[in-house]
Amino acid sequence: MANVIKLRKGLDINLKGKASQEFMSVKEPGFYALVPDDFTGITPKVVVKEQEYVMAGGPLFIDKNHPELKFVSPVSGVVTSVERGARRKVLNIVVEAAAEQDYEEFGKKDVNALNGESVKAALLEAGMFAFIRQRPYDVIADPTMYPKAIFVSAFDSNPLAPDFEFALKGEEANFQTGLDALSKMAKTYLSISVKQKAAALTQAKNVTITAFDGPNPAGNVGVQINHISPVVKGETVWTIGAEAVIFIGRLFNKGRVDMTRKVAVTGSEVLKPAYCKLKVGALLTNVFSGNVTTGRDLRYISGNVLTGKKVNPNGFLGAFDSQLTVIPEGDDIHEMLGWIMPRFNQFSVNHSYFSWLLGNNKEYVLDARIKGGERHMIMSNEYDKVFPMDIFPEYLVKAIIAGDIDRMEALGIYEVAPEDFALCEFVCSSKVEVQRIVRAGLDMLRAEMA
Repeated sequence: MANVIKLRKGLDINLKGKASQEFMSVKEPGFYALVPDDFTGITPKVVVKEQEYVMAGGPLFIDKNHPELKFVSPVSGVVTSVERGARRKVLNIVVEAAAEQDYEEFGKKDVNALNGESVKAALLEAGMFAFIRQRPYDVIADPTMYPKAIFVSAFDSNPLAPDFEFALKGEEANFQTGLDALSKMAKTYLSISVKQKAAALTQAKNVTITAFDGPNPAGNVGVQINHISPVVKGETVWTIGAEAVIFIGRLFNKGRVDMTRKVAVTGSEVLKPAYCKLKVGALLTNVFSGNVTTGRDLRYISGNVLTGKKVNPNGFLGAFDSQLTVIPEGDDIHEMLGWIMPRFNQFSVNHSYFSWLLGNNKEYVLDARIKGGERHMIMSNEYDKVFPMDIFPEYLVKAIIAGDIDRMEALGIYEVAPEDFALCEFVCSSKVEVQRIVRAGLDMLRAEMA
C-alpha cells in the first residue's frame, strides 16, 4: 500500500463543462507549431529554414547554451514559417504536415540493458529531454546536472482537469517503460491520487509511490515535492508530466517519436466536452469549429483556467498541455451593485454569496473578468488558506516584489513554481498577478546565480 499524505489546505473550484470519457473525432489539423516560450529558460537557435522538409522527430531548434538539447517536430512536413517578433525573438516555427508521415528512426532499446547516461543520451537525441523541467527555477532541465530525484504527478487536481486514468488506457506498457527509463537516471517518485485504482499506477515498478488526498493543488508536483523531499539550496530535482512519460516509453518501445496526447476539451462554452487525440503543437481550428457557443466573446485557453495560456481559436496546442478550456470572456456583462447583490449562481470563497448553501456539487459558470482593479497588497492570510506547502506565500511574494534575494532564499523560493501560486492569485482580494511575480522572481534569482 502506498504511503498516503492528507492535505487540508486548498480549494476545489467546481466548474461546468467537464469532459465526458469518450472521444470526439477531429479532422487532421494539417499544421503544427512549436513555441519556444513554452520551454521556459532556454535561448532558442533555429536549425531549419522555411520551405525545408523535416522528419517527425527532426530538430526545429536547439538551446544555444546547451546545443545537445533539441526541440523536435511532432510531424514530418515542410516548414512553412519561422515567425519572429521584436528583436528577432522566435515566436513559433510552423510545419505543414505531409500526407504520408516519415519518422526519424532512433531504434528500439531495452531500457533494462541501459545505464543512466545511455538513457539521457537517447532522450537528448530524440528531443524527449525537452519535456523534463527542474527545480529550482522551474525551467527546462539542465542536461549536465545530476538531480537528487525525479518526480512524476499522475493526476491533475485543477478545475476540469483531464482524467489521467482514462488517458492511460492502452498505454500502460509505454508508461511503465517511461518510468523504468527515468529510474535509471535518478530515484523516481510517482505521486497518485487516493481515488486512482489503475494497476499501472498503484503497482508501478521501479518507483516510490505516494498517494495524495485533498483539494487542489494536491496534484501539483511542487506540492508533492514539498511533502516528500523538499528542495534546499544547492539541490536539483527534475519533474515531468505523466503524458510525457508515455512519450518516453513510446520512444524506447517503438524507436520513434510519437507526441500524441489525449486532450480534454472542456469549459462551459464547449457544446460537447470530450477527449480528442492531438499531437503537441496541433492547430486548434478544427477542435473548436462547430463545438463552442456562438454569439458571444469567448476566452480560449490552452491548459486550465488557473494556469493555462490564452490562445486564439486558430492557435496551437501548448507543448505541455493536455487540456483545452473555453469560458465566457465576460465583457458583455455590466452589473449594478454587482458584488453586493445576493445571489446563488456565483462562486465565492468567503461566503459572500448564498451559493455556498447549495453544497459542493453545484457547477458554476465563471468568466474571465477580474472583477476589480489591482490595489495595495494586504496581509490577510488569504494565500495561506489555499497554499498547502511549508512556506509563507505572502511573505515570499513581498520579498520578490522588493527584490530581496536573501529573504527569497530563506522563504523557500527554490522549491516553488508559478503554478503553485495559482489559487493564491484566484483568491487574492488585491487582484495581484501572483504567478507573474513569482516567475519574475525565479528569473531574477537564476540570473543572479549565473
